[in-house]
Amino acid sequence: MDRRQFLKAAGAAVTTAALPSYVRAAETPQPRPNILWIIAEDLSPDMACYGNPLVKTPNLDKLAAQGARRTNCFANAPVCSAVRSGFMTAMYQTSIGAHNHRSHRDDSYQLPAPVKLITDHFVEAGYFTSNANNLNFDKPGKTDFNFEARRPFQGTDWRQRREGRPFYAQVNLYGTHRPFRPDPENPIDHNKVTLPPYYPDHPIAKRDWANYLEDMQILDRNVGKVLARLEADGLADNTIVFFFGDHGRCHIRGKQFLYDGGIRVPLLIRWPGRIEPGTVIEDLVSLIDLGPTCLNLIGASLPSYMHGRPFMGEGAKPRDYIIAARDRCDETVDRIRCVRTKRFKYIRNFYPDRPYMQFNAYKKRQYPVWTLVQVLKEQGKLTGAQAKFAADTRPPEELYDLQTDPHELTNLADDESYAKTLTEMRNLLDTWLDQTNDKGAIPEDEKYIAKLNSDARGRLNKYLQSEAHFDHAPTDEEYLAFWEKKLALK
Repeated sequence: MDRRQFLKAAGAAVTTAALPSYVRAAETPQPRPNILWIIAEDLSPDMACYGNPLVKTPNLDKLAAQGARRTNCFANAPVCSAVRSGFMTAMYQTSIGAHNHRSHRDDSYQLPAPVKLITDHFVEAGYFTSNANNLNFDKPGKTDFNFEARRPFQGTDWRQRREGRPFYAQVNLYGTHRPFRPDPENPIDHNKVTLPPYYPDHPIAKRDWANYLEDMQILDRNVGKVLARLEADGLADNTIVFFFGDHGRCHIRGKQFLYDGGIRVPLLIRWPGRIEPGTVIEDLVSLIDLGPTCLNLIGASLPSYMHGRPFMGEGAKPRDYIIAARDRCDETVDRIRCVRTKRFKYIRNFYPDRPYMQFNAYKKRQYPVWTLVQVLKEQGKLTGAQAKFAADTRPPEELYDLQTDPHELTNLADDESYAKTLTEMRNLLDTWLDQTNDKGAIPEDEKYIAKLNSDARGRLNKYLQSEAHFDHAPTDEEYLAFWEKKLALK
């Protein structure tokens, strides 16, 4: 039996192997399933199927009802290039030198051996690989890796494969990435928005949040179009669909940070006839587990070097904890690590002398609440929960009991009654730092960082002149007035 025959046989066999209780075994051997990843950007589990009554996401709700909704899926990084470098290799980005956001764009840096893209493993297993840009199946979709990857996909459309060949396909959707798009079909009254307690209860914050939810509704319709295309091609019954966000929502204390707002993402999985409809699973999952899981389900062997591990199929087992890492984002140098169990979150800040809200031109340009918080801080109008993120420094360690404090507001690191938990979580991170050879401790060239800062400030100044129409450097109060007008609040 040659390799291709073996993999085909294994793919049929895996459907009758030891599967979780929510996955049905096939009654008869089936062709190897297709794999479809629908990837959204900057998306937390804020859809209706995750309990948000204000947003209308019927297609995602239907997908969840047809399969499994996972409630504890986490990104390995809170920013796109680092997280994608990780989940497309099944490796922690910190271990392969891909941790700094959009690094190695000019130096032809390649993955260290024996690490490969998961698409290479799919091709070796006889699969066609494709990646579509939003709903344009003629254009390559987002990759954004922090390393050089020659032809990471074979095409842009699953229809480009030869007849009968199984496929692994991605459709990368823009939805919920700033700038947010208004939804004229289902506008959301910002006065009805309920904000997390760490955001100011202010019209600017509410309107910005409502815009995020409206963009999510547009994303939902695009997901529906992708699924309808799959159905029209007669492929829905033998395709395992994964829908997930690449990292958390694009709001302050979300994207680029390791609180749950930055790393907890939705994960919906549909496998007709195999996954019980309406299944809800609370097991911890990291996005670096997606590739190994899919390779496992098609019967492909998993390389021993992978950090990710399968959560479905033979040999699957739940995680006790997940780990995520944040490093330089744009021009802003930082290093944060976290360990999260179902109950506790431990965060280590390697630059405690620096504020959370270090200067970042992208956030200043795109996040109205970033400036709002700075203005309210100067005015002494932030509540305790809101003021913590705006503080001039931060603690070296943070510990949260998520069972009683889901918004991660009460730091227990100095609470003696949690000393044992703190030590356990601290030790888990120390072991991980050592075993994975975390490269975040290696500083980047200071001249390179200086150039990033200069370029970023230049882009911000250009935006303030050309888009915000300032003929001078505006004060924060003036810039906030611009946002009030832009958001139609004034």
